[in-house]
Amino acid sequence: MFAEEPATAPPSLRQRRRATATREIVEAAERHIAEHGPHALSLRAVARSLGMTVQGLYHYFPNRDALVTALVAKAYDDLADAVTASVDAASGEPAARRFLAATEGYRRWAVTHVERFQLLYGAPLRHYEAPVEGPTTLAMRRLGTVFQREMFDGYTTAQLASADTRALSPALRAHLEPLFAHGSEALPPPATALLLGAWGHMHGMVVLEAFGHTAFIGDHQAEVFRMAMRDLLDDIHRRIPTRPSKAAPAPQGTAPAGPVPHSSRD
Repeated sequence: MFAEEPATAPPSLRQRRRATATREIVEAAERHIAEHGPHALSLRAVARSLGMTVQGLYHYFPNRDALVTALVAKAYDDLADAVTASVDAASGEPAARRFLAATEGYRRWAVTHVERFQLLYGAPLRHYEAPVEGPTTLAMRRLGTVFQREMFDGYTTAQLASADTRALSPALRAHLEPLFAHGSEALPPPATALLLGAWGHMHGMVVLEAFGHTAFIGDHQAEVFRMAMRDLLDDIHRRIPTRPSKAAPAPQGTAPAGPVPHSSRD
């Protein structure tokens, strides 16, 4: 007979109370940021809003950086959840439309939660340094994975390696090589360069809108954003060959290797 695996012990009452208190502290800090902005974050004010002393708060977060790290990681996770939900709502659609749905989810979350978006991408908080390879880094990678998957869905590594980009210096190519995975392989440097450029384009437009710099466009900001994202994706897909460069030509009458991308205009 096989030995039964020991059942995982349920959280103790003390652990449940600690988890509840930790969640309440983070939620109170989020409310404080929403009202006063991330740079006005005060542990004393957060503790006061919960009817506890700042010394009591230190039992859960030993310092300000620990609380900020929890807030940043949660904001990234909430943003990633919003992007993922938008993509899931477009399941069954071509990859181009799923990518556009991801960008829309990103934009909507940012303009709806401006102060938390500012915590992620505004001026850095003084004296705060995120832990190396900590929860903030992991949460940010989760977000980037969604955009990478939808942008390059259906393309092989060989096709992405043949993407038409400006020449990359050997030093830059070596730096980009290990940054992202593409299935079981590394995402080729030309594709990584396209991904980073697209991220900067999309993110830049969202920042301008979220921080009020494109208010002169009025109610047309969403339409301008959608148009820009369609053009961005079309340009990226035009740069990726339908078959890898230097590949042997397909026999006459056969379909080309690799997908024929769906235009975002479809």
